[in-house]
Amino acid sequence: MEPGRDKKLLGGSDESPQPPFGKGGRFSLCKGGLFSERGEFLSQNAGLYIHVPFCPRKCGYCDFYSVADTRAIPVYLRALEAEMDRAAGLPWPGMDTVYLGGGTPSLLTPRRVGRVLDHAVARLPVAGDAHVTLEANPGTLTRASLAAYRAEGVRRLNLGVQSLDDSTLAFLGRVHTARQARLAVAHARSAGFDEIGLDLIYGIPGRSLADWRRDLESALTLAPEHLSCYILSLPPETPLGRRAASGFLTPVPEDEAARLFLFTSAFLEAQGYVHYEVSNFSRGLSHESPHNVKYWNRTPYLGLGPSAHSFLGNSRWWNVRSVEGYVERLGQGESPEEGREELTWDQAVTEWLFLGLRRKMGLDPTEFARLFGRDFAGLFGALLPALAREGLLKEEEGGFRPTRRGLLKADGMARRLAGALESRT
Repeated sequence: MEPGRDKKLLGGSDESPQPPFGKGGRFSLCKGGLFSERGEFLSQNAGLYIHVPFCPRKCGYCDFYSVADTRAIPVYLRALEAEMDRAAGLPWPGMDTVYLGGGTPSLLTPRRVGRVLDHAVARLPVAGDAHVTLEANPGTLTRASLAAYRAEGVRRLNLGVQSLDDSTLAFLGRVHTARQARLAVAHARSAGFDEIGLDLIYGIPGRSLADWRRDLESALTLAPEHLSCYILSLPPETPLGRRAASGFLTPVPEDEAARLFLFTSAFLEAQGYVHYEVSNFSRGLSHESPHNVKYWNRTPYLGLGPSAHSFLGNSRWWNVRSVEGYVERLGQGESPEEGREELTWDQAVTEWLFLGLRRKMGLDPTEFARLFGRDFAGLFGALLPALAREGLLKEEEGGFRPTRRGLLKADGMARRLAGALESRT
C-alpha cells in the first residue's frame, strides 16, 4: 500500500514454517518485539515503502501512478539503488517493515526482488528480521515464482484479486481470471506463505448486494489472513471515470454504497474477522498489516520510487510522478523529490483525527496529550456527547472508538472535531 492510498507482515511464532531465505538468511521470521501478548502491533520503528510503477496494463478504475511498459525496469532498478544510496546518510530510525507496492511488483522477477532487498539492507537501517510484503497480481504468479519469492525473503503476499467473478474482472480490466486467483493462493500456501491478504472491490455498477455476498463467500473459502475491501471509485481521468462522466456508466448511489459497507463489516465480523480499519479486516489483531498500520499511526516511513511519499516528524515529501523523470534526475545525481510540506500544529492534529477515526482503536486522549501537549477533553469534549448520541462514537477503555456506523462516517466525524481547532482560544 502506497502512503496516501486508501487501498493498506505479521509477527511469526516458533511454530511458523521456516522458509529457505537464501543469501545467508537475509530476513528471518520475527520472534517477538512487534506484537504484545494481546496481539496489538507495538513497533514504533519506521517502515520502507518501494513503489514499483509497472503493470501488465492499466485497469479501468486505477489512478495510481504506473506505466504499462516494462522495458524501463532495468534502468528503474539502477535508479532505485541510487535513491537508496542518497537516503543512506539521513537520520532514519530503524526500519522493521518493507512493502513493495505498485503498480505490479510481481512483474519483478524473484531475483530482482532479492537484489532490491539486498541493497536496502546494505544501505538503509532495515532490520535483519524486517517483515517484507509483496503486492502481486495473480495473473503474474506461478508455483515456481512464489517459491522463489519466499526464498528471497518475502513474508507476506497481498494479492490484487478484486473479484472472484470473471465477468466482474473483465469489467474492471483485470488481466487474471478467478481460477488464476484461486491457484495463486493454493500455490502460495504450498510455497510456505502463511500470511496472505486479498484485495476486493465492491460497489460495482450492475452488481447487487447478493452478488457481493457471493464474492465474499468465495474469498472466504481461500481462508485469507487479511481482507481489504474497497468501494469502487471512478476518478475522472480513468477510462471508467470518463464513461461515468459521459453518462455511459452510473456509479452506485451513496445510500447503496453505505448499505454495502455496513453489510461487509457485519458479515466479515460474523466470520471471525476484525474490522480494524475502514477498509481492512484481519483474522485477529495479530494479522493486521504492520506496515500499513504505520501510516494510520503517523509512524515515520521512507518512500522510494516514482510518486512515492515519505513522512518523518512533521515533514512529508514526495517523488516525481514519472519513471523517465525519476531515472533522469537520479542519473544526474539529483534528488527525485518533487514537493514537500511542513505540517503546522493544526494540520498535524487534523491528520491525527482523520487517521484515528478510520481505525477501530479510535482516539486515545493520553496519546493526544503526549503528541500535542494539549488536553483532549478540553479541545473536543463539547462535541463528543453528540457523536455518542448519534451512535457514531463510544467511550471505551479510556479512549473514543468509532462504532460500525462511525467507521462509515469517519471523515465526517473528523471534520466536525477539527472544527474545534478553528474556534479554540
